[in-house]
Amino acid sequence: MKKLFKYITIVLVTGGLFQACETTDLDLRVSPNDLASDQADPNLLLNSIQLAYASNQSSISDIGAQVTRIDYMFGRNYFNNYSGATFNGIWERFYSSGTNIPGRPVDVGILTNIQNLESIDAQTDVDYSFHIGVGKVLAAHVLFQLADYLGQAVWSEALQPAEFPAPTLDDGPAIYAAAQGLLNEGEALLASGPATQGATDMFYGGDTDKWIKLINTLRLRAAVLTGDTATFNSIIAGGDFIAENDDDFQFAYGTSELQPDDRHPDYAADYTPSGANIYQSNWLMETMLDKGDPRIRYYFYRQVDATPGADAPANEEDLACSLAVPPQHFQDGGYTYCSVPNGYWGRTHGNDEGTPPDNFKRVAVGVYPAGGRFDDSSFGNVGLGLGGGGAGIEPIILASYVDFWRGIMATSPAQKAAFMEAGLEKHIAKVQSFGSLDGNADASVAPTETEVETYISDTVAAYLAASGDDQQNIFAEQYFITLFGGATEAYNYYRLTGFPTTLVPNWEPDPGAFPRSFLYAQNEVITNPNIQQKTTLTEQVFWDTNPASPTFPPAN
Repeated sequence: MKKLFKYITIVLVTGGLFQACETTDLDLRVSPNDLASDQADPNLLLNSIQLAYASNQSSISDIGAQVTRIDYMFGRNYFNNYSGATFNGIWERFYSSGTNIPGRPVDVGILTNIQNLESIDAQTDVDYSFHIGVGKVLAAHVLFQLADYLGQAVWSEALQPAEFPAPTLDDGPAIYAAAQGLLNEGEALLASGPATQGATDMFYGGDTDKWIKLINTLRLRAAVLTGDTATFNSIIAGGDFIAENDDDFQFAYGTSELQPDDRHPDYAADYTPSGANIYQSNWLMETMLDKGDPRIRYYFYRQVDATPGADAPANEEDLACSLAVPPQHFQDGGYTYCSVPNGYWGRTHGNDEGTPPDNFKRVAVGVYPAGGRFDDSSFGNVGLGLGGGGAGIEPIILASYVDFWRGIMATSPAQKAAFMEAGLEKHIAKVQSFGSLDGNADASVAPTETEVETYISDTVAAYLAASGDDQQNIFAEQYFITLFGGATEAYNYYRLTGFPTTLVPNWEPDPGAFPRSFLYAQNEVITNPNIQQKTTLTEQVFWDTNPASPTFPPAN
C-alpha cells in the first residue's frame, strides 16, 4: 500500500491540505494554475487533478453511505439534510474555470487542469500523454457520478465562457456518453504505456496496465446501472478489469499530523486528545454483530464494553434515547431504536439529538479503512497516533466490489452466490491485512481462518436456502457491509433494486421522500441563469425506472 506521506513535498507545493474532521475534503488552498497555463508544471497540474478527484470521492462516498445507513445520518428530514450546498465543493473541484472567489474551496478544477495539460502538451516536444490520460479517466468517473447523483450535469457547453457564459445542463444519457468518450480518449493515450515524465501517480505508481483495467472496470460499472448485459459480458470475457486485490483502485493516506495532516480524515476526527467525534451507524454495527461478521473488529473500535439501554443501565446524560419509548414505526418493525449491545455505541439513522459527553465511550473508526485501532476487546481510549496512525485508504473500486457487480448481473441464484462468495473472500482478506497496522493490538482475538471460512460458507448457504426478498436481502446486506468506507455504489444499488429492505427507518415517522437525486450545486445555480434549482429530491435519474417516491425504496 502506498503511503501518502511519501508525497508530502508535492502536496505542500500544490497546496492540497488534508484537514481533520469527518466531512472535510482535501481542499486545494493554492493552485499551481496561478501561473499561465503554458508556464505551470505539468506534474503539479496532475497532482492537483488527483487530489481534487480524491476529495470528491471522499465527499460522494460520505453522502452515499449516510442515506443507505452504512454511515450515520444526522437529521430527520432528507430535504433539509441535503441542501443545494451539498454538491458545491464537488461541482467546483470538477468544473472551476479558475476564478478566485473568496469562500470557494478550490481555484481551478479537474477539467480546467486537463485543458491546461493539453495546451502544454501541444506546445512542447515532451509527451504528456500519461498526465492527460490519467486526468481524463478520473474526470470520466466524476462525470458518471454527477449523472448518478444529480441526474444532469454540464458538459456540451462546459468551459467555453466566451461562447457559453451560462452553460446549460445535459441529460443523464448524454453525460454517460460523454464520460464513455473520456474513457475512450484516456485509453488511447495510456494504451502504449507512455512515460510518466517524473509525475507522481498517487494511485497506481505509473503502471498504465492497471489504468487500463480501471478504464474497463468503469465501463463495467456503467453497464451494471444501465442494464447493458452485452457490454458487461464482453468486458468480463476480455479479462482486463480489476479482478484481484492487487489491482484495487484506492487512495492511500499517511500518518503525518501537521503540515499537512495527511491522515485518513475519519482517523483525524476520532483519534484526538478529546476523544472520538464521529457516530457510527447502529444499523451496520447491529447487522454485523448479529451475523457474526469477522470484519467487525477491523471496522470499529469499542471504547467501552456495554451500551446504555442494551446491556448497561439506561443513562440520560450519556445516551438520552436509552430512556425513551421507541416510536410506533420502530416498534412495529422490531427495529433497534437506540442501543446496540456489547459496547457498539453509535446512533440510529436520523437521530438529531444533541451531543452528550460520550467522546470516550462511543465507537471509533477502526483499523480498516481509516488506519485506527484493531478492536482486541481491550476497551481503551482513542488518542493521537494510536493504532495505525491514520495510514488508511479511501476505497474507490475494489476487486471485491466487482465480484458483487458480477453477482448483480448473474442469471441464476447459484451464479450470484458464487460471486458473492468470491467477493467476501477477497474483501475479508483485504480487511484482515490491515490488522498489521496496529502493532500493539492483541492479534490472538482476530478471527481465525476457520471462522472466516465458516462465516462465508454459512452466508452462501443461507442465501441458497432463501428465496424472493429474503435472498435479495442477504446479497444486498453483504454488498453494503463490503462497501464500508467507500459507499458511493450503495446509493446507486439501493435506487436500482430497492434492497436491502431490512434497513432501519428514519427516526422521524415522515422524513420526506427518500432522495432519488440531489439538488444541483447552489453556487452554480446562483450564478447561472440557465440552471433552475430543483424543488424536491424525488426526480429520478435516467436508469432509475422504479416506482416514484414515496413508495420506493420500500425501507423508507
